[in-house]
Amino acid sequence: MSAVSTAITRAFDILEAIAERERGMTTSEVSRRLGIPKSSASYILHTLEQRGYLKRQATTRRYQLSLKILNITRHLLADLDIRELARPTLRELVEQSGLTAHLAVLDQGEAVYIEKIEAPGFVRMNTWIGRRLPVHSTSVGKALVAYLDEATVKALIKERGLRKQTPKTIASCAEFMHELARVREHGFAIDDEENSLGVRCVAAPVFDAAGCVVASIGVTGTTTQNDLRRLPRTATLVKEAARKLSQQLGYRSPRRSLGAPH
Repeated sequence: MSAVSTAITRAFDILEAIAERERGMTTSEVSRRLGIPKSSASYILHTLEQRGYLKRQATTRRYQLSLKILNITRHLLADLDIRELARPTLRELVEQSGLTAHLAVLDQGEAVYIEKIEAPGFVRMNTWIGRRLPVHSTSVGKALVAYLDEATVKALIKERGLRKQTPKTIASCAEFMHELARVREHGFAIDDEENSLGVRCVAAPVFDAAGCVVASIGVTGTTTQNDLRRLPRTATLVKEAARKLSQQLGYRSPRRSLGAPH
């Protein structure tokens, strides 16, 4: 039973690791990344491929997730009515900002993209529906947890940690709590190259009828596309998009003030 449990755990670890890599992973990369024998990695990868959960590129020998994963999650995604409601607002946000827009929810202490509208142009953001992100280094994550009580946030930090994604990532609990206070004060969050160098993001929380944060809307672009001079306008657009979606969900609190970036 112990061997079976280990194999199952490794299979899920492999799926999650490959899901984080848009180009997929080779057997050797999986072995090194997860610290498991290459023979074990090869066996599990082959099994997952046979079952249809992975596909392997003939030229690069890289494994990638297959569409069968979407088949498993289609009922869950179908139940997320907020995605349908959000699409027109996200499209409008993309048109107004020229940046890629995302809708994210909080799941098991991480931010998860459940919708994405790509901005036109040659620059493509390395994001996808289903991608999981740390909350402390992303604008959508900060917006999702900013209105949780302090004890819950600290418990989340204790469990997940504050891993340095870049030299700019917040790495102390006190600094993170201060950052969340700023999110509540201004009504939006910023990721200024904290999760990926060269990328700047802005997000705002989405509230339901009970006044609880159920999602966040954010825009992502390069630091050139989303430069500091544009931040006030970008923040205003993002907050307005989040307000519209909140109203559609039954939120009727007075409109929040549009503060300047801090």
